[in-house]
Amino acid sequence: MNLFKSLLVVLMILLNFAFAQPSFADRPKASKNPDYVEVTKAIKALSKAKEAKTLNDSVTPEDIQQKIDELTFQKYALETGINWGQCSNQTGKTIAVYGKDPSQEQDDDALYDNGLYFLADGQSTRNEWDCDGFYLPNDATIASSSSDGQAKESPGPVAVKIADGSHLVIKSNPDTAAIELNVPNAKVVKAKEIKWFIPNVSQAFIDTRVPNVPTSENS
Repeated sequence: MNLFKSLLVVLMILLNFAFAQPSFADRPKASKNPDYVEVTKAIKALSKAKEAKTLNDSVTPEDIQQKIDELTFQKYALETGINWGQCSNQTGKTIAVYGKDPSQEQDDDALYDNGLYFLADGQSTRNEWDCDGFYLPNDATIASSSSDGQAKESPGPVAVKIADGSHLVIKSNPDTAAIELNVPNAKVVKAKEIKWFIPNVSQAFIDTRVPNVPTSENS
Protein backbone atom coordinates (compact mmCIF):
# COMPACT_ATOMS: atom_id res chain seq x y z
CA MET A 1 0.00 0.00 0.00
CA ASN A 2 2.84 2.41 0.84
CA LEU A 3 4.45 1.65 -2.52
CA PHE A 4 1.18 2.42 -4.31
CA LYS A 5 0.85 5.75 -2.49
CA SER A 6 4.44 6.66 -3.32
CA LEU A 7 3.91 5.89 -7.00
CA LEU A 8 0.72 7.96 -6.98
CA VAL A 9 2.54 10.98 -5.49
CA VAL A 10 5.31 10.69 -8.10
CA LEU A 11 2.73 10.47 -10.88
CA MET A 12 0.96 13.61 -9.64
CA ILE A 13 4.25 15.53 -9.54
CA LEU A 14 5.10 14.46 -13.08
CA LEU A 15 1.67 15.49 -14.34
CA ASN A 16 2.05 18.86 -12.62
CA PHE A 17 5.33 19.51 -14.45
CA ALA A 18 3.81 18.35 -17.72
CA PHE A 19 1.10 21.01 -17.48
CA ALA A 20 3.31 23.72 -15.96
CA GLN A 21 6.14 23.64 -18.51
CA PRO A 22 4.15 25.19 -21.39
CA SER A 23 3.27 28.17 -19.20
CA PHE A 24 6.95 28.76 -18.49
CA ALA A 25 7.80 28.37 -22.17
CA ASP A 26 5.13 30.85 -23.20
CA ARG A 27 6.31 33.57 -20.83
CA PRO A 28 7.71 36.42 -22.93
CA LYS A 29 11.34 37.38 -22.43
CA ALA A 30 12.00 40.87 -21.06
CA SER A 31 14.74 41.34 -23.67
CA LYS A 32 12.07 41.36 -26.39
CA ASN A 33 10.23 44.28 -24.78
CA PRO A 34 11.10 47.59 -26.57
CA ASP A 35 10.93 49.43 -23.25
CA TYR A 36 13.48 47.01 -21.77
CA VAL A 37 15.81 47.73 -24.68
CA GLU A 38 15.42 51.51 -24.19
CA VAL A 39 16.07 51.30 -20.44
CA THR A 40 19.17 49.18 -21.03
CA LYS A 41 20.50 51.67 -23.60
CA ALA A 42 19.88 54.60 -21.23
CA ILE A 43 21.80 52.88 -18.43
CA LYS A 44 24.76 52.27 -20.74
CA ALA A 45 24.72 55.87 -22.03
CA LEU A 46 24.63 57.33 -18.52
CA SER A 47 27.37 54.99 -17.31
CA LYS A 48 29.53 55.98 -20.27
CA ALA A 49 28.96 59.69 -19.61
CA LYS A 50 29.85 59.24 -15.94
CA GLU A 51 33.06 57.37 -16.76
CA ALA A 52 34.08 59.90 -19.41
CA LYS A 53 33.17 62.79 -17.09
CA THR A 54 31.36 64.60 -19.93
CA LEU A 55 29.11 66.52 -17.56
CA ASN A 56 28.46 70.21 -17.10
CA ASP A 57 28.85 71.97 -13.77
CA SER A 58 25.16 71.61 -12.89
CA VAL A 59 25.23 67.82 -13.13
CA THR A 60 27.29 65.83 -10.64
CA PRO A 61 28.40 62.18 -10.77
CA GLU A 62 26.05 61.61 -7.84
CA ASP A 63 23.12 62.88 -9.94
CA ILE A 64 24.03 60.51 -12.74
CA GLN A 65 24.40 57.58 -10.35
CA GLN A 66 20.94 58.28 -8.93
CA LYS A 67 19.46 58.15 -12.42
CA ILE A 68 21.34 54.91 -13.13
CA ASP A 69 20.00 53.40 -9.91
CA GLU A 70 16.44 54.43 -10.80
CA LEU A 71 16.74 52.98 -14.30
CA THR A 72 18.21 49.77 -12.91
CA PHE A 73 15.13 49.46 -10.72
CA GLN A 74 12.90 50.00 -13.78
CA LYS A 75 14.86 47.33 -15.62
CA TYR A 76 14.23 44.94 -12.73
CA ALA A 77 10.50 45.74 -12.83
CA LEU A 78 10.39 44.82 -16.53
CA GLU A 79 12.31 41.62 -15.84
CA THR A 80 9.68 40.61 -13.28
CA GLY A 81 6.89 40.90 -15.86
CA ILE A 82 5.21 44.28 -15.19
CA ASN A 83 3.96 45.20 -18.67
CA TRP A 84 1.96 48.38 -17.95
CA GLY A 85 2.62 51.94 -16.87
CA GLN A 86 0.67 54.43 -14.74
CA CYS A 87 0.29 58.21 -15.10
CA SER A 88 -0.64 60.68 -12.35
CA ASN A 89 -1.68 64.27 -13.07
CA GLN A 90 -0.54 66.95 -10.60
CA THR A 91 -0.40 69.88 -13.04
CA GLY A 92 -3.55 71.69 -11.90
CA LYS A 93 -5.02 71.19 -15.39
CA THR A 94 -6.49 68.45 -17.54
CA ILE A 95 -3.87 66.54 -19.54
CA ALA A 96 -4.02 64.11 -22.46
CA VAL A 97 -2.48 60.67 -22.00
CA TYR A 98 -1.81 57.78 -24.34
CA GLY A 99 -3.00 54.28 -23.63
CA LYS A 100 -4.43 51.07 -24.95
CA ASP A 101 -7.87 49.65 -24.28
CA PRO A 102 -7.20 46.14 -22.89
CA SER A 103 -10.70 45.04 -23.96
CA GLN A 104 -9.74 45.50 -27.61
CA GLU A 105 -7.22 43.46 -29.54
CA GLN A 106 -4.30 45.35 -31.03
CA ASP A 107 -4.83 45.88 -34.76
CA ASP A 108 -1.58 45.80 -36.73
CA ASP A 109 -3.27 47.79 -39.50
CA ALA A 110 -4.49 50.55 -37.16
CA LEU A 111 -3.47 54.11 -37.95
CA TYR A 112 -2.03 54.58 -34.43
CA ASP A 113 -0.57 52.24 -31.80
CA ASN A 114 -2.78 53.60 -29.01
CA GLY A 115 -5.53 56.08 -28.16
CA LEU A 116 -5.54 59.60 -26.70
CA TYR A 117 -7.49 59.99 -23.44
CA PHE A 118 -8.01 62.84 -20.97
CA LEU A 119 -6.96 62.74 -17.32
CA ALA A 120 -8.25 65.29 -14.79
CA ASP A 121 -6.02 67.05 -12.28
CA GLY A 122 -5.38 65.01 -9.14
CA GLN A 123 -6.22 61.69 -10.79
CA SER A 124 -4.16 58.62 -11.69
CA THR A 125 -4.79 56.08 -14.39
CA ARG A 126 -6.15 52.76 -13.17
CA ASN A 127 -3.85 49.88 -12.21
CA GLU A 128 -3.11 47.54 -15.12
CA TRP A 129 -4.49 50.07 -17.64
CA ASP A 130 -1.34 50.69 -19.65
CA CYS A 131 -0.52 54.40 -19.79
CA ASP A 132 2.16 54.80 -22.47
CA GLY A 133 2.83 58.49 -21.82
CA PHE A 134 1.23 61.91 -22.29
CA TYR A 135 0.80 64.74 -24.79
CA LEU A 136 2.53 68.13 -24.44
CA PRO A 137 0.51 70.98 -26.06
CA ASN A 138 2.01 73.48 -28.50
CA ASP A 139 2.17 76.29 -25.91
CA ALA A 140 3.93 74.25 -23.20
CA THR A 141 7.49 73.13 -22.47
CA ILE A 142 8.87 70.16 -20.63
CA ALA A 143 11.96 70.08 -18.43
CA SER A 144 13.89 66.93 -19.31
CA SER A 145 17.44 65.62 -19.52
CA SER A 146 19.56 64.15 -22.27
CA SER A 147 21.31 60.79 -22.12
CA ASP A 148 24.36 62.43 -20.50
CA GLY A 149 22.21 63.88 -17.72
CA GLN A 150 22.30 67.49 -18.88
CA ALA A 151 19.11 69.48 -18.35
CA LYS A 152 17.15 70.92 -21.28
CA GLU A 153 13.67 72.13 -22.19
CA SER A 154 11.62 70.79 -25.09
CA PRO A 155 8.66 72.72 -26.53
CA GLY A 156 5.40 71.14 -27.67
CA PRO A 157 3.64 69.77 -29.50
CA VAL A 158 5.32 66.45 -28.67
CA ALA A 159 4.51 63.17 -26.99
CA VAL A 160 6.35 61.89 -23.93
CA LYS A 161 6.78 58.12 -23.80
CA ILE A 162 7.47 56.08 -20.66
CA ALA A 163 8.62 52.51 -20.19
CA ASP A 164 6.37 49.76 -18.86
CA GLY A 165 6.62 49.42 -15.10
CA SER A 166 6.88 53.20 -14.61
CA HIS A 167 4.64 55.39 -12.46
CA LEU A 168 4.85 58.78 -14.16
CA VAL A 169 3.97 61.81 -12.02
CA ILE A 170 3.39 64.93 -14.15
CA LYS A 171 3.76 68.30 -12.39
CA SER A 172 3.92 71.97 -13.38
CA ASN A 173 6.75 74.13 -12.05
CA PRO A 174 5.12 77.05 -10.15
CA ASP A 175 7.85 79.50 -11.23
CA THR A 176 8.50 78.57 -14.87
CA ALA A 177 5.25 76.70 -15.69
CA ALA A 178 7.40 74.03 -17.36
CA ILE A 179 6.21 70.44 -17.03
CA GLU A 180 8.37 68.34 -14.71
CA LEU A 181 8.55 64.55 -14.53
CA ASN A 182 9.75 62.07 -11.94
CA VAL A 183 10.80 59.41 -14.48
CA PRO A 184 14.45 59.82 -15.55
CA ASN A 185 14.17 58.09 -18.94
CA ALA A 186 10.93 59.58 -20.29
CA LYS A 187 11.43 59.98 -24.04
CA VAL A 188 10.28 63.08 -25.93
CA VAL A 189 9.12 62.17 -29.46
CA LYS A 190 7.66 64.09 -32.40
CA ALA A 191 4.88 63.08 -34.79
CA LYS A 192 7.20 61.67 -37.46
CA GLU A 193 9.15 59.59 -34.95
CA ILE A 194 6.35 57.41 -33.59
CA LYS A 195 3.02 55.91 -34.59
CA TRP A 196 1.06 58.06 -32.11
CA PHE A 197 -1.49 60.82 -32.73
CA ILE A 198 0.29 64.11 -31.86
CA PRO A 199 -2.04 67.04 -32.70
CA ASN A 200 -1.06 70.70 -32.83
CA VAL A 201 -3.36 72.17 -30.17
CA SER A 202 -3.03 74.36 -27.08
CA GLN A 203 -3.54 73.65 -23.38
CA ALA A 204 -6.72 75.74 -23.50
CA PHE A 205 -8.16 73.25 -25.98
CA ILE A 206 -7.17 70.29 -23.78
CA ASP A 207 -8.95 71.98 -20.87
CA THR A 208 -12.25 71.81 -22.80
CA ARG A 209 -12.13 68.01 -23.05
CA VAL A 210 -14.16 65.74 -20.77
CA PRO A 211 -11.92 63.40 -18.70
CA ASN A 212 -12.52 59.86 -19.97
CA VAL A 213 -9.53 57.74 -19.03
CA PRO A 214 -10.03 54.76 -16.65
CA THR A 215 -8.78 55.99 -13.27
CA SER A 216 -8.22 54.59 -9.79
CA GLU A 217 -11.27 56.58 -8.68
CA ASN A 218 -13.73 55.07 -11.21
CA SER A 219 -12.35 51.53 -11.30
